[in-house]
Amino acid sequence: MIRVTIADDQPLVRAGLAALVGSEADIEVVGVAADGIEALELALELVPDVACLDIRMPGLDGIEVAARLCGPDADPKIPVLILTTFDIDDYVFRALEAGVSGFLLKDSDPDEIIRAIRSVAEGHGTLDRTLTRRVVDEYVQRRRLQPVTAARAVELLTAREREILLLLAQGLTNEQIAAELVVEVATVKSHLARLLPKLGVQSRLQAAVWAYQNRVVTVEEPGGAR
Repeated sequence: MIRVTIADDQPLVRAGLAALVGSEADIEVVGVAADGIEALELALELVPDVACLDIRMPGLDGIEVAARLCGPDADPKIPVLILTTFDIDDYVFRALEAGVSGFLLKDSDPDEIIRAIRSVAEGHGTLDRTLTRRVVDEYVQRRRLQPVTAARAVELLTAREREILLLLAQGLTNEQIAAELVVEVATVKSHLARLLPKLGVQSRLQAAVWAYQNRVVTVEEPGGAR
């Protein structure tokens, strides 16, 4: 069972998300919060598998809460999925820097929201595909290259792992990658489990950002590599 907390300052949105998420047989909403301070206290008390946070909330905003739940000093680290009506780039940059596992717009298809929660609970990441290209392109311009360079990654990764990295960076799910490569989903997960530590990252979202940072994938041609 995936245990989830939900935080949103709008009562109708909060109730709607709780009803949507709680209707799934494998997901349990263990707590809801109306502001950032309550969201932080609730998550620290209940230690959910996923904390779903809005960005604009009284007290503390969702990104400040996220930094305390999944940032470098967090113990234990609680995976965070940002669900927001705002797609302003600075919010996404701050969310990535805070260490969130996913960023999704609230007007996403309900099934996509559920898939995102499951993905984050499994240790993966998700970024709204409408945001990926413009956000990652701008984000990588602001950040230094990560320690493992693209040239080094070519040495470290197998041919199959490089294929998976390219598809992952385009925003494909494990199921979509498996279909593209005509392999089992379990095979994709196995390759990812070996790929992530080789790059020095902890999640598929960080791996996607790494791929753009190091120009393994370009924004202009998301399926190509330099």
